[in-house]
Amino acid sequence: MSKVVVAMSGGVDSSVAAALLKEQGYDVVGMMLRLWSEPGREDSNRCCTPDSLALARRVAAKLDIPFYVIDAKNVFRETVVQYFLDGYARGETPNPCLVCNRQIRWTFLLDHALALGADYMATGHYVRKMKDEGGRMKLLRAVDRSKDQSYVLYVLDQEKLARALFPIGDYPKTEIRACAEKYGLPTAARKDSQDLCFLAGEDYRNFLQRNAAEILKPGDIVRRDGRSVGKHNGLANYTIGQRKGLGVASPVPLYVLGKNPVTNALIVGTREELGSRDLTVREVNWLSGEVPLGSFRAEVKIRYTAQEAEALVTPVDGNQAQVRFEAPQRDITAGQAAVFFRDDVLIGGGIIV
Repeated sequence: MSKVVVAMSGGVDSSVAAALLKEQGYDVVGMMLRLWSEPGREDSNRCCTPDSLALARRVAAKLDIPFYVIDAKNVFRETVVQYFLDGYARGETPNPCLVCNRQIRWTFLLDHALALGADYMATGHYVRKMKDEGGRMKLLRAVDRSKDQSYVLYVLDQEKLARALFPIGDYPKTEIRACAEKYGLPTAARKDSQDLCFLAGEDYRNFLQRNAAEILKPGDIVRRDGRSVGKHNGLANYTIGQRKGLGVASPVPLYVLGKNPVTNALIVGTREELGSRDLTVREVNWLSGEVPLGSFRAEVKIRYTAQEAEALVTPVDGNQAQVRFEAPQRDITAGQAAVFFRDDVLIGGGIIV
C-alpha cells in the first residue's frame, strides 16, 4: 500500500483530498505546517490559526488517519516573508505564494513527508497531473477553470511532480463541497480564503509600514519624459495601472505606468501610454526539465487572476525568456509571474522583470 502525506490546512479542499485518497486505498497521513505570524499576532496567520488547526485535527480523527504538526515558522519567515519584503524594496510587486510553493510546501514539507516514509505528497490544489508516452510528468489545468491553481505550481520540476498527487483537480468546486458533506467532514461549509496568509486579511501597506518602513520613502511622480508632476509616499504603495489616489492635478486621467527604484520615481502617463506587448522573465522553470529549442506560441498568464493572452515565447540563455503578445497587455507588473500554457498543459513560467 502506497503511503501519502496530505498537506492539510483546515480547509475543505485539503480535507476532501485526504478523504478521496483514503477511499482509494492509500495509507494516508495528515500533516500541517505551523507558519510565522507577526509578534503579538501569533494567532492571525490564515493557514494555521487555532481554528484551522482544530478543524484539521477533527478531519484527521473523522478519517482515522495520523496527524502531525510541523514547525515551519523560521523557514517561512526567512524565505517567504523576506521575499515579500525584498520584492517591494526592489520596486516590484512580489507574489510570495510562488516561493512558498517552491520552498515551503514542495521542499520543506515534502522532505518531512519523505522522511516519514511517504511515497507521495498530496495537496488540495485545483490542478491535474498526467504522464505522457515517454514517462514525463505533465501538469494540466483543473477541470474547474474558475478554481484552477496551476499558475502557482509552475515552480515544480519532474522530480517533485513524480511525488505529487492532486486528488481534487478532476472535480468542480461544488462537487468537492458535496463530497465533504458526504464524508461528514467538519470543513464542508468553511469559506475559502484568497488573501496572503500572513497578512490575515489586512492591507499589505500596513504590514510594510510595520516591518519595512524604510522602503516607503517619498519621491517624485514623473511623466515618461522625466518631468515631475507631484510627490508619492513610497513606491510600494502603488500598483501598475492604478488611477485613483495619485494626488496629481491633470487635465486628463493619469495611471501608474511603472516604478524606478534607482531614482525612487513613480512613472505615470495617460491610458494610451499604459500597456506593452513585450516582457522579459527571469528564473524560468520549464516543467519538462528541458529548455524548448526555439520560439513557441502559448497562452500566457501575467497574474493569478488574469486572462490568458496569446503570445510568442522565446527562451533566452536557459533561465530567461522573452514574451511578445499579439495585443498590448495593460498590467504587466515586475515581480509577478508570467506562466505559459499550451491548451491545458502548463509549459513553464518565470518572474517578470
